[in-house]
Amino acid sequence: MLYDRWFKNPEDVPLILEKIRKYSDRTGPIRLMEVCGTHTMSIARSGIRSILPENVQLLSGPGCPVCVTPANMIDMVLDLSQQPGVLITSYGDLLRVPGSKHGDSLLSRRALGGKVESVYSPMDAVRIAEERPDTEVIFLGVGFETTAPGTAACIQEAVVRNVENFSILSLLKRTEPAIRSLIEADDFAVDGFLCPGHVAAVTGANGFRFLPEDYRLPGVVAGFEPADLLYSILALTEMIASGRPDLKNEYTRLVRSGGNPAALALIDQVFEAAPSDWRGLGLIENSGYAIRKQYEKWDAAKKYALRPSEPKDIPGCRCAQIIRGVMRPAQCPLFKTACTPDNPVGPCMVSGEGACAAAYQYGE
Repeated sequence: MLYDRWFKNPEDVPLILEKIRKYSDRTGPIRLMEVCGTHTMSIARSGIRSILPENVQLLSGPGCPVCVTPANMIDMVLDLSQQPGVLITSYGDLLRVPGSKHGDSLLSRRALGGKVESVYSPMDAVRIAEERPDTEVIFLGVGFETTAPGTAACIQEAVVRNVENFSILSLLKRTEPAIRSLIEADDFAVDGFLCPGHVAAVTGANGFRFLPEDYRLPGVVAGFEPADLLYSILALTEMIASGRPDLKNEYTRLVRSGGNPAALALIDQVFEAAPSDWRGLGLIENSGYAIRKQYEKWDAAKKYALRPSEPKDIPGCRCAQIIRGVMRPAQCPLFKTACTPDNPVGPCMVSGEGACAAAYQYGE
């Protein structure tokens, strides 16, 4: 079976599954959501869904940063890439994400003459800007709390080096406001959360304590090995069956209660909370990271007076519903037909952390 290859202690799995089954038989159907793209891929790759009881359902939430970047923001970046003397740099996944028009991505714009390069980190973009003083280099800062400290450090480094032909377009998102928005939506139907270990390594496990305290929902900060995930699912089902929601930290080998103080301080020095638009969730207050005024010379949004157009839906694409957990990838009419990894219509099929890409690759 799949778990024989992926679990560190496969002899424990039948006992864990029996406990999960016992709790779910007591409660009835249980719906759990992960809000981390790495969890999404690990769950699909290890086949965890296939070994769980039928009445325990795992849903993918807004945990893929590329996926939650709305189409109108991609359209704005595409237009920016056509400006003379401008070089757009970003992580690889974002280069393949189409805007509101099928096939129109940064990679396709590069084929038409736009200056676009993939980088491994924002510091690579700073180096490129130093080497090409006649070029305006823009880094597309995408991600959650996990990548925010590195992006903040990059801005401070550009200040120290006085690299004025470098700027960042902050597409960074804050996790807590998005989860709150999801929970408060009319179509919310989730019983517990697998909380993202990478984010919690920065914010601390206590960053998710709002789940039991404000919404009486259980949460478990989970690691990324299949065993981490299965034990976390067990903890969630046990809390649901007992009627005692709490926050548990399963990922203690990396995550502390208070998080990473140095990383949090760095984020606070450079960024401030601001409204941000999310694919599938709309505009959410305080859910984005805006660059503070003192660093505005390195803020591409202000440097180029960028304003996204009105939000647009991609015809036929159901990424918005998949991100909210109200639809599975296979329920999208374009899945595996018009939309494939080689010809993606929406971002959930593009990203290495996208729910559709995971379902396509591992047959879920």
